[in-house]
Amino acid sequence: MTEKKTTALNLTAEEFMHPGNRACSGCGLSLLYRVGLKALGRNTITVIPPSCLTVTQGLYPIAATQVPSLNVVFASTAAAATGVRAALKAQNKEHINVVAWAGDGGTSDIGIQALSAAVERGDDFLYICYDNEAYMNTGIQRSGTTPMGVVTTTTPIHGKKQRSKDVPAIVAAHNPSYVASCSAAYPLDFHDKIKKAIGIKGLKYIHIHCPCPSGWGMEEYLSIKVGKMAIACGLYECYEIEDGVKKLSGPSAKLLNKKKLTPVADYFKTQSRFRSMPEDLIANMQKEIDERWETYRNENA
Repeated sequence: MTEKKTTALNLTAEEFMHPGNRACSGCGLSLLYRVGLKALGRNTITVIPPSCLTVTQGLYPIAATQVPSLNVVFASTAAAATGVRAALKAQNKEHINVVAWAGDGGTSDIGIQALSAAVERGDDFLYICYDNEAYMNTGIQRSGTTPMGVVTTTTPIHGKKQRSKDVPAIVAAHNPSYVASCSAAYPLDFHDKIKKAIGIKGLKYIHIHCPCPSGWGMEEYLSIKVGKMAIACGLYECYEIEDGVKKLSGPSAKLLNKKKLTPVADYFKTQSRFRSMPEDLIANMQKEIDERWETYRNENA
């Protein structure tokens, strides 16, 4: 049976955030958090480490969110979520959603040990990583997911020399219940993947490509457009991994019928963080994207 897709018309009108928050203008995370909470509902407890979301949801004594949130230290997000789930189980309240919601720094770097352990144990909660590809709220320092060639406040003048970590693939190697990737430019795809994930037992992981105007060096109104460009050029993919099988989904699945994708150079030109990227690196990345997508097309022929 085909799953019913959420649209702007059938998305719940109930809000789980108050109208005001401290997110920057154009922040992809603020949109994700609002829509994500609509998918999760009120029977939810979030576990959040130091991150942009800590600021967005509110600093004491005010709060933008209307669901209970546990703020924890950087390295402990997944471990704390495990503890919350155990406490709820002891109280026979297993119907409550436990959601760890962290940034790329708190996931790919500082929190990866606790995440790895939780996946290996098969703990029953949802882990969401919003990836804006640097430590944004502490000064735009490079993280493990910062792309090669990107300039941050802690990279050489010509940009990061290392490739970014493929965190969903790292998590998938642990054989969790469910892995998915999304884009902040397509919030309803994210909404539906959350709904699917919370209906599955065990640890579920969702990774989101999350544009950050201030950190990426672009105008605030371009967040959604730039996010869509990352998908359209094939650089970032939306997919699901179930039973070890990866399948393109949402906006990425629709690109399989395209013989040629948008040039990745067009995406790079929209952001000043790529200003020092050499032409040969851009050409190599375009070649890798073309080869990867040719494989996808052959697999789906």
